[in-house]
Amino acid sequence: MLNSSLMQRALIIAVLVGTAAPVIGTYLVQRRLALLGDGIGHVALTGVAMGWLAGAAAGSDSVEVWAVPGAIIASIAGALLIEYVREKGKSSADVALALLFYGGIAGGVLLIGFAGGTSANLTGYLFGSISTVDQLDVWLTVGLSALILGVGLGLRPALFALCNDEEFARASGLPVRALNILVAVTAALTVAISMRVVGVLLVSALMIVPVAIAQLIATSFRNTMGLAMGIGGTVCVMGLSITYFYPLSPGAMITVLSIGFYALLAVLLPMIRPSDRRANPHKAEGGTSRIEEGMMSHAHHPSAHRTHGPTAK
Repeated sequence: MLNSSLMQRALIIAVLVGTAAPVIGTYLVQRRLALLGDGIGHVALTGVAMGWLAGAAAGSDSVEVWAVPGAIIASIAGALLIEYVREKGKSSADVALALLFYGGIAGGVLLIGFAGGTSANLTGYLFGSISTVDQLDVWLTVGLSALILGVGLGLRPALFALCNDEEFARASGLPVRALNILVAVTAALTVAISMRVVGVLLVSALMIVPVAIAQLIATSFRNTMGLAMGIGGTVCVMGLSITYFYPLSPGAMITVLSIGFYALLAVLLPMIRPSDRRANPHKAEGGTSRIEEGMMSHAHHPSAHRTHGPTAK
């Protein structure tokens, strides 16, 4: 398997995406926005079709080359729209996500027809098609993964404060609006690079399920993120390796493996340590940063009667 240049490229992308996606997924889980990836993913499908249209209008020999850039642009636009609706409070978050779900899929199917393709051409983007990646995809994934990891890890104290309690973050002098936009854009980029591995219909699973698994074991926010990164990379490599020997969908296999690991741990852990009262994985470790320490002290202040998450008022 490792002698195949195709599998070498596919494994590189799988490791990068599997490691980077849970980083932004950890913040989305903390903000109670676990389904945001699904909404952005559906918009990304429209972006793929728009890329096809742009490639056809430019007379390109391969419209596939235009698909990922189109998905990136559409994903960022969709993420910013969700953030705008959330900030202004003009509509509930679930309604905004529903509009993106339906509009993204419908727009993608219609636009791909105008570009001269069929809905069958969208199958690879719906469920993942890592076997078609080329060297350009590898370099694009490397660059975007580095950006996602840089934002998610480099700004972790500030983003933790934002996602844990937006009002406290604002009172601490953090640029809340800029950080909200940064989280939305980073989530969009994560969706764009993950769709080649698991497809837009399953992209949220790669961002969220490793985090859910890590929360069963980890005792701090930092450990949750680190463990989720390791789990994401592992299940991507395992799923891709299995589909090398069996003609199955890599995206579906990766998702099923992730959910299977979660179910197994959820059943076994209470048997192994039934009396163990683990710390909330959303809490920061002692000494990790001044902002995280402040969040912990704020949580114990007599006037703070909120639970973790920005929606708890």
